[in-house]
Amino acid sequence: MKKSEDQAVSPPRRRPEWIRVRAPDGESYHWLKRLMRSKHLHTVCEEAHCPNMGECWGNRTATFLILGDTCTRNCRFCDVKTGRPGPLDPEEAEHVAQAVHAMDLKHAVITSVDRDDQEDGGASVFAAVIRRIRELQPGCTVEVLIPDFRGQLEPLKVVMDERPDILNHNVETVPRLFSTIQPQCRYDWSLDVLRNAKKLWPEAITKSGIMVGLGESEDEVLETMQDLRHVDVDILTVGQYLQPSREHAPILRYYKPEDFEMFERRGYEMGFRWVESAPLVRSSYNAEAQASALSNRSQE
Repeated sequence: MKKSEDQAVSPPRRRPEWIRVRAPDGESYHWLKRLMRSKHLHTVCEEAHCPNMGECWGNRTATFLILGDTCTRNCRFCDVKTGRPGPLDPEEAEHVAQAVHAMDLKHAVITSVDRDDQEDGGASVFAAVIRRIRELQPGCTVEVLIPDFRGQLEPLKVVMDERPDILNHNVETVPRLFSTIQPQCRYDWSLDVLRNAKKLWPEAITKSGIMVGLGESEDEVLETMQDLRHVDVDILTVGQYLQPSREHAPILRYYKPEDFEMFERRGYEMGFRWVESAPLVRSSYNAEAQASALSNRSQE
């Protein structure tokens, strides 16, 4: 396997034109922010400083962050705070479902921090949120972006028993970089989550994502994409890594729009059913369109 030539190059000094985005603003953005605060909810859009927050919130779409706002892991790409989390909120499922209902969502995306302090990694809360959304907002498809649960099958089964419309787990980077970029994670745990989701429910729609610009080579990205197809992942997202602060892993390369077009083309050639690949693509970007086109519930 080739190592990236970018590792020997100094990080680029300026963002290219295709990376720049407007600061979030507008009536829908401020309405949604007030709603989230009134329900004591967190969003990964805010916690991870997503570049698409203005666009998505302007369209009244958001990715809910459950299990608190403090992660038990310390990945070098992520701006969510780490440390010792507080207790779980017993009303969290109700609060999330009420927000989904207030927004009148057709598709809800639920993710979480890692909660390695919990025996089930928070799987039971994911299950409760799925159930309550379906009770309060019938017809709304539900996508869950879950942790790796340390590769354990039982917590994953708790989630899959609720039949989420899309089961998402991001590998984030190529195998060679796991030990430096996300040292408390393991590549085989991530692949096990995606593989076992299909075993537990063969009709499941699975999804995963990769960031680029961390020092990987294009060959490594393509090999990781192929690994995801080998475990029958349906939806792939590829986006440019953006450094949240100087304390995080540096950007070693800005990929060009044509590079992302190549990843998209190769992804479809490999057999992915849907590929989102562009500089500012993030895991939940265009999620509602994916669910509408692919989920079993949307076809009932």
